[in-house]
Amino acid sequence: MTSLSSFVDLPIEEQKARGLLFTPREIAQQPDTWEVTLGIFKEHRERIRAFLDSAGVRDSLEQRPVVMLIGAGTSDYVGQALELLLRQKWGCEVSAVASTDLLPNLEEYIVPGRRYLWISFSRSGDSPEGVAVLEQAIRRYPGIAHMVVTCNAQARMAEICEEAKRACVVVLDDAVNDRSLAMTSSFTNMIVMGQCLANAWSIEEYTAVVERLVRAGRDLLLRAAGEAERIASRGFSRVCLIGAGPLASVAKESALKVLEMTAGKVQAMSETVLGLRHGPMAALNTQTLFLCFVSGDERKAKYASDLLREIGEKGIVGERIAVGPASALAEIAPYCNSYIALDDDIDDAYRPVVDVIFGQLLGLYCSVAHALKPDSPSPGGVINRVVQKFRIY
Repeated sequence: MTSLSSFVDLPIEEQKARGLLFTPREIAQQPDTWEVTLGIFKEHRERIRAFLDSAGVRDSLEQRPVVMLIGAGTSDYVGQALELLLRQKWGCEVSAVASTDLLPNLEEYIVPGRRYLWISFSRSGDSPEGVAVLEQAIRRYPGIAHMVVTCNAQARMAEICEEAKRACVVVLDDAVNDRSLAMTSSFTNMIVMGQCLANAWSIEEYTAVVERLVRAGRDLLLRAAGEAERIASRGFSRVCLIGAGPLASVAKESALKVLEMTAGKVQAMSETVLGLRHGPMAALNTQTLFLCFVSGDERKAKYASDLLREIGEKGIVGERIAVGPASALAEIAPYCNSYIALDDDIDDAYRPVVDVIFGQLLGLYCSVAHALKPDSPSPGGVINRVVQKFRIY
């Protein structure tokens, strides 16, 4: 088995030649960088709290803003990972809206007279949709409050916000501005910043959560690389990833990592635990790896258990893998080929940054198994690190 560190320890020229200069390192660094992101929030906590207060997050319930979490691709999944947590912590109506959908349908999303807070997530802060929709919203709806969370200090979206009346920019450490094509550490660190925002007025309590996330992430990195390599060596042509609640975003992001890093050689799809039966199950076959992210809630875990059992009885996949809390082992393990146990003390709302590491590793090892370059796996330049400019209307 090839450990993740063995990629990082290769001679630099070999890392460059094999397209392994950035991706393994950016996956491996994540637990350490989460602590840095927490530190950035603490450094700017007063400024951020003041902005959130001005946006009405702590006003009476009827006066609180509608919160829209905006991003494209992986950055959209950041919003999806945070949607339920922010709803519960802030008591606001919160929805994740992809900028790719918001840009052509802006008028339909805005209800005149309502109060809005937009939180835009973007690794580069330069994606065409993110820039365009922010410019249009500031010009046409000046009452909207805007926060931008980015990994790029020179982001165009940050520049735009400097010109707006009600805006706040949070820039993460440059180390998480991934240089590889696939977003990895930028994804988890934008989520950590979002979790900081959710706990803006109880940040010391959240600090204890981050400590557990860091321990669990480091542990998973040590244990999961070999399993990801084993699975990749089996040559599955399809991967189906399942999750519910905040873990649905993990399934989506993990599917995207496999698809991106294999340049589509491995077809990947994601669904919710209960949604798979409503048609998508037809895509499964014996060349499919089935990966389920299992909730730590006992009732929700039973739905995953039933689905894994049903798929096994039907014999419609090549292998069933589950990632979930150690407490669910007895419930889930009989219905899968392998169970990757996590720390029991992490609530589902905070788990996406840990669970997605396995999806990232799976994408990395599948890319290597297909003799591709994980840093730039798209030989013809079909996809790029930052989406290329296109005509904006």
